[in-house]
Amino acid sequence: MKIKEGYLLREVAGSNIVVPVGSGNMDFSGVITLNEVGSFIWKQLEKDATKEDILNNLLDEYDVDKATAERDVDEFINKLKGAELLAD
Repeated sequence: MKIKEGYLLREVAGSNIVVPVGSGNMDFSGVITLNEVGSFIWKQLEKDATKEDILNNLLDEYDVDKATAERDVDEFINKLKGAELLAD
């Protein structure tokens, strides 16, 4: 899985914001703010990580049980799919 081209994660005034860049995303009018874990997952997706890679890296980075981490990863990925932010 990978983030669709034309979207970047930027820190703005202490908040992690997804910013559309380029003319191909002119119809995107929303603002997406990510928390720390969302930003961590986003950065993994920028590297074309698999769900299993993301889950393992999340478990290594944070003190969380596997069931909670898996639920969080699934929920985040589904939200990105719903917003059409993941590449095919």
